[in-house]
Amino acid sequence: MKTLLLALSVCLAFSAAPLAADAAATKAEVLANLADANKKIISLAEAMPADSYGWRPMEGVRSVSETYMHIAGANYYFGGQIKAPKPEGVDPSSLEKTMTKKADCIAALKASITYVTKALENVDDLNAPMKVFGRDSTQFGLALIVVAHAHEHLGQSIAYARSNKVVPPWSK
Repeated sequence: MKTLLLALSVCLAFSAAPLAADAAATKAEVLANLADANKKIISLAEAMPADSYGWRPMEGVRSVSETYMHIAGANYYFGGQIKAPKPEGVDPSSLEKTMTKKADCIAALKASITYVTKALENVDDLNAPMKVFGRDSTQFGLALIVVAHAHEHLGQSIAYARSNKVVPPWSK
């Protein structure tokens, strides 16, 4: 057990070193990874036929449009956590149920991506402490959640697309 704790301590120390050493490079890496995931999400949303936006793999599971609007709503939530002012007229909690048309979903998704990206770009101190889902964390911790969330739902969207015989554009 002591060996495991020592190993974890060493890993944590080394994982924090790049953040302390070059915060600008770390932030750039986070933003580049997020941009890549978001580019794929948008290209997949655009490739999905409009009549597939109501498709869901089974009852009780998000549809295509609900998945994209979940991503958008979360982007607004995460940006708000780092105190970025939310755009007027946007209610992130209602997006999943009110936006169902392809063009509307893509526009809302793009706007939310721009919002959360700008919010992360404006973070001055990645080490600044904050609460994330009620736990002690940092703004860097939240940035990692934003990237992980984008990748999680990119994977879901790929499965949805392939179930609808849509090949992800970047893999053609």
